[in-house]
Amino acid sequence: MKRITALAACLVVAAAAPPGAGRDGEVKAVSVRPADRSVEVVIDLQGAVDVQDFTLASPARLVVDLQGARLVAPAVLYDGLNRGGIKNIRYAQFRPGVVRIVIDVDVLKDYRIERKDGQVRVRIGTERTAFAAWSSQAAARDLATAPPVRSTERASGGQAAARVAAPAPSDQTLSIDEYLSEHAKESEQSQAARITVTWDNADLREVVAGFAAFSGRTIILSKDIKGQVSAEIKNQPWDLAFNAVLESQGLTVNMLDGGILQVIDKKDLARADSTVPVETRLVRVNYARASALVPSVQSILTKRGAVVADSTSNALVITEIASRINRVDDFVKGLDIRTPQVSIQAKIIFVDRTDVEELGVKYDLGSPTQFFNKLIQRPDPRTAKAVDTNGDGVPDAFVPQSNFTPDQTIVDLGGNSLSALGNADQEIVNPALNLIFSTAVGNFNLTTFLQALQRVELADLQAEPTITTLDNRAAEILVGDRVPIRIIDVSSATGGVAPPRATVRFEQTGINLKVTPHVTANRQVLMEVHAENSSVKPASVDIGFTFQTQQADNQILVNDGETAVIGGLTVTSVT
Repeated sequence: MKRITALAACLVVAAAAPPGAGRDGEVKAVSVRPADRSVEVVIDLQGAVDVQDFTLASPARLVVDLQGARLVAPAVLYDGLNRGGIKNIRYAQFRPGVVRIVIDVDVLKDYRIERKDGQVRVRIGTERTAFAAWSSQAAARDLATAPPVRSTERASGGQAAARVAAPAPSDQTLSIDEYLSEHAKESEQSQAARITVTWDNADLREVVAGFAAFSGRTIILSKDIKGQVSAEIKNQPWDLAFNAVLESQGLTVNMLDGGILQVIDKKDLARADSTVPVETRLVRVNYARASALVPSVQSILTKRGAVVADSTSNALVITEIASRINRVDDFVKGLDIRTPQVSIQAKIIFVDRTDVEELGVKYDLGSPTQFFNKLIQRPDPRTAKAVDTNGDGVPDAFVPQSNFTPDQTIVDLGGNSLSALGNADQEIVNPALNLIFSTAVGNFNLTTFLQALQRVELADLQAEPTITTLDNRAAEILVGDRVPIRIIDVSSATGGVAPPRATVRFEQTGINLKVTPHVTANRQVLMEVHAENSSVKPASVDIGFTFQTQQADNQILVNDGETAVIGGLTVTSVT
């Protein structure tokens, strides 16, 4: 983004103060020459110019702007040879008063710009100096010595230029703003370098040259392509902005061998495609199903193209014009990529902790003549008999033979008396401590029963299901039991004669993990997860079973190898 901003600022500055037309220097030639431990790009000039330079990365480029200059050198293409690390040189009249030279290099190195004797020399350090020099003038002379048929082509080109001086947009063309508006979503998702630029009645050739310099691509115009562009583009991907400009002029772009972009009229492209022979190619598909790729491939074919899926060999039979068959092949290979595999391990933890603390106190207060008989069983004097207590053979005492029943309460009506009973029916099951305390309080007896219990129970259930699946494929793992439940259908009995009919229904319990993962472009994993743990136990009353379920449904985004907690619930019950 920093690089694009710098370039946009440079464009604005160049447009804000264009040099006067009357003092423009002339760029006559561009050449590449070997020098001492360096390679030189020599720009032949006549007149005074201002030099500005900057570098761009991805791909590596050195850009030289000549302010106050106009291009008179012949427009020829570089021959493509690597000379001392220089892969390509492109130059054009970038805008009125500005000639831009773009030097594509293997890697950015230290460079020095010198001016002397009507030349601007760009010196780049290199050890590879064993190469033949190249000059735009020599390349132009070679073109001039081409077969005479070229003059015929030039004449026909002039006639065509008279007919198509400024291509008018057809009914299907869109303005730049309309095109960008329709492709707004593509603009948001595009990773291409963004450009901000303003044109005011700019020549179409200069606009295309500007896109070539910005993108580092080689872009050529078909003959007789002319036009004027007036528009303002702000922070748009360069390829989308380039297509918008071409669409507004009724033009399109055609990919040539070597990645060269050719700007051509839509009608000319259609006529060319109708005469080019078609080619049929068998493209094998490795990872995807061939039939699933047919709609996507069909969308990029021309009207003469066709695609058929062969399920036997899992291949696509593609028919397309020869100039586009390689692009379609590359498109299929781009779709047929290995699907990432995702391994998910879930952990379901269920902890049941029971902490019991109980303390019980029961007491009985009574007198010999008035009492409650529920806690302490007192003797019934009505059942007394004479008993020999000392063993001399003669009865000497009356001893009751049985107690009052627990539901009897004895009340003394002869005077003031007091009796009390507390928590007689409260009983602690399996107490850890039993204590009885008894004492006499005047004419009364007080008996106290103390019971205590403390118990801690801990149940820890951990389940760790693991599952592996492909990207965007749902997967499920289930480990558990199918519990039979008997169902009585009373309505099936008729007339009180036939017995009710019993059926059995099965309910699934156990550990269940369902997951659908998706690997994002930055290697994160987006998952839809369903984790469940269920069990069955008999109900507290005779009505069947109780199903206990812990379940979580969630959608989460995690990094590779990261652990995420998707949910939890703590229930506390105090009684």
